[in-house]
Amino acid sequence: MKQYEKRTDLALEVREQFPEDNVEIDGVVLKKESDKEKKIQITTVEIKDAAGAEQMKKPVGTYVTLEFSPAAFGAREIERRKKEISEQVGSILKKMALPMRNKKTDKKKDYVILVSGLGNRFATPDALGPYVMEHILVNRHMYAARMEKTERQPENFLCGVAPGVMSQTGIETSEILKGLIEKIEPDLLLVIDSLASSSVGRLCRTIQVTDTGIAPGSGIGNNRNIINRQTMGIPVIAIGVPTVVEAGTIVYEALENTFLKEGYQEEQIQSLYDMLAGDDIKKLFVTPKDIDEEIRSVGEIIAMGINSLA
Repeated sequence: MKQYEKRTDLALEVREQFPEDNVEIDGVVLKKESDKEKKIQITTVEIKDAAGAEQMKKPVGTYVTLEFSPAAFGAREIERRKKEISEQVGSILKKMALPMRNKKTDKKKDYVILVSGLGNRFATPDALGPYVMEHILVNRHMYAARMEKTERQPENFLCGVAPGVMSQTGIETSEILKGLIEKIEPDLLLVIDSLASSSVGRLCRTIQVTDTGIAPGSGIGNNRNIINRQTMGIPVIAIGVPTVVEAGTIVYEALENTFLKEGYQEEQIQSLYDMLAGDDIKKLFVTPKDIDEEIRSVGEIIAMGINSLA
């Protein structure tokens, strides 16, 4: 009997699904750190080779996950600490982008970052990317003409686009981005998208940053063309926030929490799940009831982190 596989886009959660959290996995390095008050947890999962990629079912690369739990902060305190959390996001982005910048061959040319907010602005759980784009301080157009010298030249030049989704445009997101890249020749592509989690507690409270790119829609099984260095021709950093969890995962976790304590085996719980969870439940995804407020809050955090790159 095939065991229920929890759907997730977070490398951290994939790592946690292994039987023993403290057991080393070949080709995978795990590092955890936190702020002084231990309210912001940062976990780095580095997949170093093909062996690690096969076990994790994710591409070789670095996955940095930032978590800020309501249990640690409280909803109001998170609002007050947006700047602090966004600084952590900015620091992660700078550390990840710096090696890419150092490899740039033409040092005289401005370093241009194309920021793209993926998703559907009319579907709230999927509106993170477009919302972030509304708060990005683009500056490439201000300096492109170089009509006059300014006292402070920005470190990076930001430009951005919210390409929408295929049902709105009839065009693959990857095709739109590829065309823009060929035209404006940016040095780095930074994409923001909504993800799926296997934990209700991580919804809108977790930010994943990775240098491996992203497959839009993969979290809900609607896979589109992958956006990564191989397909775009330039380095890609993806920022994702889980905004939905599969309904089947919630049902399965409830059964686990109840029946494992009673001595039931995983196989028995799986059989019970198969009896209770019909196809309708398995097709559903759940999002927080205040998802509009959550998108605004975490979206502003990400935008401030990105704006710190300029």
